[in-house]
Amino acid sequence: MMQRNVVMASQIPLAHVSSKKRIGHHVSMAKGISNAVVNAKNIGATAFALFVRTPRTWKSKPLADVEIAKWKTLLQTPLKAVDGDKQTDVEFSYSYDHILPHGSYLANLGSSDDEKRAKSLELFKEELSICNSLGIKMLNIHPGSAKKDITKEKCIQLIAQSINSAFEEITDVKVVLENTAGGGGTIGQKFQEIADLIELITDKNRVGVCLDTCHMFAAGYDIRTKIKFDTVMEDFDNTVGFKYLCGMHLNDSKSDLGSKLDRHENLGKGKIGMECFRIIMNDNRFDNIPLILETPMGGQKEEIELLYSLEGQQPPPIDIEAIA
Repeated sequence: MMQRNVVMASQIPLAHVSSKKRIGHHVSMAKGISNAVVNAKNIGATAFALFVRTPRTWKSKPLADVEIAKWKTLLQTPLKAVDGDKQTDVEFSYSYDHILPHGSYLANLGSSDDEKRAKSLELFKEELSICNSLGIKMLNIHPGSAKKDITKEKCIQLIAQSINSAFEEITDVKVVLENTAGGGGTIGQKFQEIADLIELITDKNRVGVCLDTCHMFAAGYDIRTKIKFDTVMEDFDNTVGFKYLCGMHLNDSKSDLGSKLDRHENLGKGKIGMECFRIIMNDNRFDNIPLILETPMGGQKEEIELLYSLEGQQPPPIDIEAIA
């Protein structure tokens, strides 16, 4: 079994490398952050996400220099592309452009509680600093949430203040704002909320957006057919702008359209269905950005292969606009 894992970690399907789509999964960094690279290689990923520190606690141990060096070495070690059982001369190495780490769920940069917001800001700055030390260019975050004692407008202002403050201390790393399902007063349910937040961020060259398909659907954006998907993307472009799109999270949804429930499901097994993902795989607007699966664990390699199999696939012969 150990030898099998070594072989898997040194090869990648040629079809994955030849594609302009960069697909991966959120992988574990347990027992060392460099293991995230190994785990990504073992599932045939061309992109990946990870936590750069434990997401469960406010405090964490600093990364050892030896672990940082190991991370960088593994990233630079190329994979051999294989066409079926046939070895090719093509090599693949991960690009920092296709690594999209996820921030801790503990942080709420828009909290009305000064102490909680200050703790969140320190955690956020720590994550940005870790990204810098690893050479990572982006950090994906859930912006924050407005509780009962604060309006969304005020929450957005506080989030922007927190991000601007962090930018004064930590250079280079881009903050990628993720859209949300909308439950619990989360900021980002509507594209306009993301646009309002970006407007208040001083350095707009250091801000981007990650669109989560499950969150869009749960927030009320119907993306199940080509016509509806294109309408939603037009709304996003007009409200926020495609120039800000830095990545996507590709997840089906266990919950209904507009439910505001953030419940991820494996592709094709939820309420969104496969057509949405076929559309994404055949739309060049989503080329060369990290497309990250956050679906329930198990079958990660197979889901990546499933997505690549959708490239070049034609739409169904009958438009399924009848979906309610």
